[in-house]
Amino acid sequence: MLQYNTEMKQIVLPEFGRNIQSMVEYCCAIPDRDERNVCARSIAEIMANLFPQLVGENKDYSQIWDQINIISGFKLDVDFPCDVVTEEKLHPKPRKIPYTASSMRYRHYGKNIEKMIGKVADMEDSEEKDLLISLIAHHMKKLMLIHNKEGVDDAKILRDLAEYSGGRINLDPSTYLLHEFKESAPATPHKGKKKKK
Repeated sequence: MLQYNTEMKQIVLPEFGRNIQSMVEYCCAIPDRDERNVCARSIAEIMANLFPQLVGENKDYSQIWDQINIISGFKLDVDFPCDVVTEEKLHPKPRKIPYTASSMRYRHYGKNIEKMIGKVADMEDSEEKDLLISLIAHHMKKLMLIHNKEGVDDAKILRDLAEYSGGRINLDPSTYLLHEFKESAPATPHKGKKKKK
């Protein structure tokens, strides 16, 4: 009975076709190493004739040997005439990203706020420092509102700011007022008027 390609084993590199893959699989199964070497060289010659662009004018077979090794699933044990691509080179494992082990005091503010407060606290007293403190305090309030829709205590924000800065930024809640933020309503789609006929 005729077997359809869809029922056969998936082709590793479809651009080379099933016949080349079958040849490589046959080569891998040859028990004698010398015979296997001869078979592998024959496959390389066939591929060079079928795909001359892989060897080019200078007859460099390195790309063909790479393809043969990939088709074999890196299992072909022959005396390759050049260095071939390995599975590790083709599919390198991503290097681990080092994560900082430092913990956050308040997760809803995030790590960047903590870093910004430290930088601003180290600044010399100036209008720019006052402006940055105001921006940070208001941003902290926005972040807090995301986690607590019911409302936020400004005094709590300013206490957190003082705690983050190690007491170097100390604002009096009775005199330092933060803006009130309201959640904006989602935009309604515009409905065009029907033209009169």
